[in-house]
Amino acid sequence: MSTPSPSPATKKKVLVTGSSGRVGRAIHIRLSSRFDVSGLDRQPSSTAAWVGELDSPGLLEWALQDVDTVVHTAALHAPHVPHLSEAEFRRVNVDGTRRLLDAATAAGVRRIVFTSTTALYGDAATPPGCAGWVDEALPPEPRTIYHRTKLEAEALLREAALAGGPSLRILRMSRCFPEPANVMALFRLHRGVDARDVAAAHEAAMEHDGPPCATFVISGATPFVVEDVDALWHDAPTVLARRAPSLVAAFAARGWRLPARIDRVYNPEAAGRELGWYPRYGPGEVLAMLVAGSGEVLPPDESLAWSAD
Repeated sequence: MSTPSPSPATKKKVLVTGSSGRVGRAIHIRLSSRFDVSGLDRQPSSTAAWVGELDSPGLLEWALQDVDTVVHTAALHAPHVPHLSEAEFRRVNVDGTRRLLDAATAAGVRRIVFTSTTALYGDAATPPGCAGWVDEALPPEPRTIYHRTKLEAEALLREAALAGGPSLRILRMSRCFPEPANVMALFRLHRGVDARDVAAAHEAAMEHDGPPCATFVISGATPFVVEDVDALWHDAPTVLARRAPSLVAAFAARGWRLPARIDRVYNPEAAGRELGWYPRYGPGEVLAMLVAGSGEVLPPDESLAWSAD
């Protein structure tokens, strides 16, 4: 027997920041069937009930009334790095998070789920001579202002949670945007994730019992194991043939090249163990979306050198 959805009067209230972006929108849609969800973004959209910046006077106080959980996705990202100043990154990613935290604490928010990024592992994700094995135990080595400001935002939220503020779940998500089908399908094995899986991870993190704060890597299910890291660096096709034969066959049928080298693996095992979250949309879904003409998947590009960061 299925469990009935709670009535509107009893639904937990959730605020999603950055709700007009593709990840924020996916989270808003996922949560709306179970929770009373409102979105906040500086860009108007159908998923943004509140429109403005995090420093807009009075906006957060209004948006956070009776809210139980905040999902904070709003941020500047890697594509903004060449175009915006470091001061602007700090204003949005760090100062904006601090304003949100202060307002959430004042409003009695119980939990914050923070959308972070595997990009902040930086150079640590790609050690010399072998593929990097990236999980929550790996110390980040940020390279860009994007990496540094996301890491700083994590730190201020963590400090507040340990001091008795809103409890915190940090989700460091891997690549999640439209790419050429051959790249996206391969990346789903080791450094990419579907937006729908990201949304499901945020839902699981909202209700996770445990310590005041916890951090999880969120990425597609990987067939690789830590013992593969040397071979992935020196002879990826052989490892792929052993670990992912169906994908190798799909590539061969389409005349797509396999990469000679895989430089990192993001391991989401802890999220499965602790959150009960398991990604559903792997390489096969990418190929199916390509056939269906989905705008989430770009046409294959054989000119790529498999070095996208």
